Amino acid sequence: MDRNTFTGLFLIMIILAGSFYFLKPNEVEIKKAKERDSIELAKKAGVTPVQKDTTKTAAIANPSVDSLALKGPFGTAITGTEANTVLENEKLLITLSNKGGKITSVEVKNQKTFTGKPLILFDGNQNKFGLNLNAAGKVINTNNLYFTPTKTGNTVTMRANYGANAYVEYVYDLKASSNKVAFNINLVGLQQVIAGNNIGLNWQTTLLQQEKSIESEHRYSAPYYKYLDGDVDHLSVSKDEKEELSKGKIQWFSFKQHFFSASLISKQAFEKGSLEVKIPTAPGQVKFYDANMQLPYAHTASQVYEMEFYFGTNKFAALKAQGYDLEQQVDMGYWPLKYINRFIVLPVFNFLNSFGWNYGLIILVLTILLKVALSPLTYKSYLSMAKMRVLKPEMDEIKAKVGEDNPTLVQQEYLKLYKKAGVNPLGGCLPMVLQLPLVMAFFFFFPNLFELRGESFLWMKDLSTYDEFIKFGVKIPFIGDHLSLMCVLMTISTLIMTYFNNQVSGATGQMKYIGYIMPVIFLGVLNSYPAGLNYYYFLANLMTFGQQFLIRKMVDDDKIHALIQQNKARPADEKKKKSKFQQRLDDYMRQQQQAKK
Repeated sequence: MDRNTFTGLFLIMIILAGSFYFLKPNEVEIKKAKERDSIELAKKAGVTPVQKDTTKTAAIANPSVDSLALKGPFGTAITGTEANTVLENEKLLITLSNKGGKITSVEVKNQKTFTGKPLILFDGNQNKFGLNLNAAGKVINTNNLYFTPTKTGNTVTMRANYGANAYVEYVYDLKASSNKVAFNINLVGLQQVIAGNNIGLNWQTTLLQQEKSIESEHRYSAPYYKYLDGDVDHLSVSKDEKEELSKGKIQWFSFKQHFFSASLISKQAFEKGSLEVKIPTAPGQVKFYDANMQLPYAHTASQVYEMEFYFGTNKFAALKAQGYDLEQQVDMGYWPLKYINRFIVLPVFNFLNSFGWNYGLIILVLTILLKVALSPLTYKSYLSMAKMRVLKPEMDEIKAKVGEDNPTLVQQEYLKLYKKAGVNPLGGCLPMVLQLPLVMAFFFFFPNLFELRGESFLWMKDLSTYDEFIKFGVKIPFIGDHLSLMCVLMTISTLIMTYFNNQVSGATGQMKYIGYIMPVIFLGVLNSYPAGLNYYYFLANLMTFGQQFLIRKMVDDDKIHALIQQNKARPADEKKKKSKFQQRLDDYMRQQQQAKK
């Protein structure tokens, strides 16, 4: 810009700044504008606003009028001395504070942390819970008010008075032998005080580490929620995220960590809301959760909201017994793995668990049953690989005759050989692909199985987390700060099985060595996974090796070779009709060959 343009812009900036300063409204005008806005907002909500001067006049004329409102909204509840009240049954120990009238601490009885200490979901000032009320032109959060507690049996009532016959009340009721706390919110006499048609409910908390592996807890911890007419969903487990929940009414939301949850269920459902998750950096903290929900407010003399808290384990059966589809918080895998786990693996596991066996023995029997069920597919896979091995010399002759510089023609000649011999080159892969969903289902089943928590077997003290064979003291790339013995055994068994599979299939070149790379990669991946999962994969490898040993005794290569020669000698019209896929593949090969010529 030239000097004239710059000077002009500079003068304009001075004029604008001066006008903002000299023309800004004074404090009296701002106060009047706020009063007008609050009156207009109350009128839109259908509420008759309480005039400040009228209240003062009434209080002077009649000394019996409660003076709380003169001190401001919830005048005597603004200050106080913090004190605790305890609710307890066979399963929970709940501490409530008169500041905010909220639950400040929850201990799940009969459960311990990995260090043997009492299992406390959350505790202290990091837990905030309250209503956001738009009253008298201000937004008041009840988390900062001091409530008056009244305890009767196993029921605690917390009340914060606004004025004469006007108050906010929380009622907590803990039944015997229950993980649920009935929770009612009562808004009495506030119909002309609260503006708007919605009331905000805010709950913030930081869940504490319970398991040995903080990385594992991060992997399976997230805020979950369910729409009234929808499915259960959750936020990210691996990063900070905030999500607006505006697709419908929300039935419940849950602050879930690996094996325990803190959930809030609304009988009337929340109108809308938002959830947020953050990964804290402080030691001993798993996730920070923040929920902001909207409740409908009808401006009645007594508004009641019926809710329930659930504090307890993420055991599938325990969550299912609570209703509301809470059991869907247990990650059974994506489709179709979650259906395999829920309707096949879990019922079989529960049946075996009913005998009271050690969980190491249950996993062994479960693996045997799975291998027996998949044995027909294993046999077909091995037989197909044996056929390919028998054809290997003829395939080498074709490759030498045609030449390696013409791969299209080589593949075309291979297909002709397969057709004559009656061999399906994918016959060894398809059975393995069909087995894969069942094998992968266990990858989600065992890490999320609460029953394995704290259960020992052999040298493994806890099947729900890794076994430390060697502690490095520092984190090593790819491996971590420890080495799991069961993971090492699983890796070694996989390498041995890969070697024998290569002998059966006759694999050469790159395919021969890829099979050795994958087990090493899985060593780094599964080293921090539960010992129960690695124990299952180790057993599966041993049983697969045993199956192949028996099948190898049953399958005679000479008989397979004779059968292939018979198929090659049969007339073409006696062989199966070529499939559409095979026809298209042959056409493609032929076109490629002609294009090259």
